[in-house]
Amino acid sequence: MLCILPFALFALVRGEETCGGRYGGEAQPDPKGITWSAAYSKATTALAKLSNPEKVGIVTGQGWQKGPCVGNTKAVSKIGLPSLCLQDGPVGVRYAMGVTVFPAGVHAASTWDVELMRERGLALGQEARGLGIHVQLGPVAGPLGKIPGGGRNWEGFSPDPYLTGIAMQETILGMQAGGVQANAKHYIANEQELERTKISSDVDDRTMHELYLWPFADAVRANVASIMCSYNKLNGTWACENDKVLNKLLKTELDFKGYVMSDWGAQHTNVESTKTGLDMTMPGDEFGNGKYLWGPNLEKAVPSLVPQSRLDDMVRRILAAWYYLGQDSPSYPKTTFNSWKGGVGGPDVQADHKKIARAVARDGIVLLKNENNALPLKKPKSLAIIGDDAIVNPSGANSCPDRNCDKGTLAMGWGSGTAEYPYLSAPFDAIKARAAKDGTTVTSSTTDNPSAASPAISAAETAIVFINANSGEEYIKVEGHDADRANLDPWHNGNELVAAVANSGKPTVVVIHSVGPIILEKILALKSVVAIVWAGLPGQESGNSLLDILYGDTAPSGKLPYTIAKKEGDYGVKIQKGPVDKFEERIYIDYRHFDKAGITPRYEFGFGLSYTTFQYSAPSAKVSSRRRNCDRALVNETASAPPQTQSSVYAKFGPIIIATITNSGKVAGAEVAQLYLSFPANGKVDHAPWQLRGFKKVMLKPGESKTVSFELRKKDVSYWDVGSQSWVVVGGDIKAKVAGSSRQEGVEVVFKAN
Repeated sequence: MLCILPFALFALVRGEETCGGRYGGEAQPDPKGITWSAAYSKATTALAKLSNPEKVGIVTGQGWQKGPCVGNTKAVSKIGLPSLCLQDGPVGVRYAMGVTVFPAGVHAASTWDVELMRERGLALGQEARGLGIHVQLGPVAGPLGKIPGGGRNWEGFSPDPYLTGIAMQETILGMQAGGVQANAKHYIANEQELERTKISSDVDDRTMHELYLWPFADAVRANVASIMCSYNKLNGTWACENDKVLNKLLKTELDFKGYVMSDWGAQHTNVESTKTGLDMTMPGDEFGNGKYLWGPNLEKAVPSLVPQSRLDDMVRRILAAWYYLGQDSPSYPKTTFNSWKGGVGGPDVQADHKKIARAVARDGIVLLKNENNALPLKKPKSLAIIGDDAIVNPSGANSCPDRNCDKGTLAMGWGSGTAEYPYLSAPFDAIKARAAKDGTTVTSSTTDNPSAASPAISAAETAIVFINANSGEEYIKVEGHDADRANLDPWHNGNELVAAVANSGKPTVVVIHSVGPIILEKILALKSVVAIVWAGLPGQESGNSLLDILYGDTAPSGKLPYTIAKKEGDYGVKIQKGPVDKFEERIYIDYRHFDKAGITPRYEFGFGLSYTTFQYSAPSAKVSSRRRNCDRALVNETASAPPQTQSSVYAKFGPIIIATITNSGKVAGAEVAQLYLSFPANGKVDHAPWQLRGFKKVMLKPGESKTVSFELRKKDVSYWDVGSQSWVVVGGDIKAKVAGSSRQEGVEVVFKAN
């Protein structure tokens, strides 16, 4: 088992550091060597050549299935603007052949590896660009994931805003370096699928800033080209025509330079939506009925009801994003695939991206239990493989449209965030191939029928049982399940299947593919369950990546991006069936709630075992009179928002926190050092007991030591003050700890932010 020992102290130093901190590199150039100001200059020149009908064609989608992509605008040849192709999605290009299916966002988050996050984003962007897509609809920061059973949580990253913010930033920087416009969605507080087009998310101002807006702020800082507003209402007003969240928070406070598009069908009015900040409507009509809220209606409204300047601003933002990504280049690929004709017609854009897909899938696997070093497997004489989740759907990996079934191994959820597998490496196939090399006899029962497992188990010395839990988007129901999960149990009577295997007395390894947390108490109560492998949603390289971990080719290094509770009620939140979600839990979701309420989780946020052990200890301190800015994200160079709300909150602030990690075990492995801060008690303002404010993943050989350092931003040591409408640095002493998880104990250090 993983043993991370507390260290004696931290070194708090001021001055120069080696740019090995939270982001691990210095600021990068803009994607194609063009700044936002230059992009806006080109957009303004082009805008002057356009008529109002042409402008309206740019901001209004052509209509559902009235173009090759899920969203299409009208081309304007006089300025060289093609019909913009907007296409899902966050795990790969939807409705296209010859693409890679990457691990889901939540799986990428469980790697806690910023380099892999960016490489995954780059590959996503390169494939989208290669197909002639201009706007790729992802990544996802909404839902944030406050409700553990939320249907679309798997598309995003983590209920922790800091982790999600970094994942958003790295993914966007990667995607846009690949040449495609990223689209941060769904903005904002879109936390459940039930009645998602009706419910009002009533979020207080502080909670909005410290949780739900936080990762979108990081997306803006990464210069995201576009943002998609969500279906729900915010405090009674539709998100896609909410002046506060679009104009005030996003475009003014965060100084967002790109454009806001509606989720498909999330626009409700003609005139009001223009005034409150919507810039593009999708798909244009109401899913093919030919009825447009904008289009000719918007033309008629200008200038009597909609100022000409507002229409021009909408178009200018869209054009600026197009120029900013260099998509005006004659070499930009044409859109040749067709979503509605089987996704054929485009080139194969996979390149060697299966390598990054496998790396993310492998490094996102979390080892939860490993009793008596049951793993890794060492050429066992015999194995029993149990469960439908071990194999590819017998009807084919892509046989269920938008993955609207739960047959075979689960590698993504269902809905618009899916893609077509070029192949799917199933765990059973990967293990069989390895077993053949090792001389291991394999028996199997690849159904979820508990009674069918006995013959396979009786002939094996060790059993591996596969179970899963699925969810997805509101327009699909699977096996009677709505999009949000009805409970946090495994599907297909997974508890009973594991019990049938474990009750045989054979050592049992449980592999779980899941969209989010499940309750594991019944499984953990079984004495024969010696190991639990949390295999997440690994995409097309599912079996190959699992093999790397099961057989110890790579030591597991994934960490949970959420909390796994002992019972569902411990989370303190649930799906709302009424017209309003009052967000009464405020900032206390996931581990913040568990810490505040004094509830012991089964597996805490940030937890994960390895095949080696790590020890933290104190390094020597180096003091310098100057510091370097090592933030990999970019600041909009044309920023015009008040410094308090935009640039200065990202300034380096306070001490650098340094710790040394040593691999004290016998095999190479990677460890994720996590920085948590605890703010002092204040009679007027309450704070979560601990908040994640940094992480660094390091690979260590046996006996090797490395130093990790964390630079803090002003925002990291501040809270949102509603009265002054600004980030205010907390007063008094701040506690800090670097540890292997949110609940791991260690010697704490105290400092003052100044």
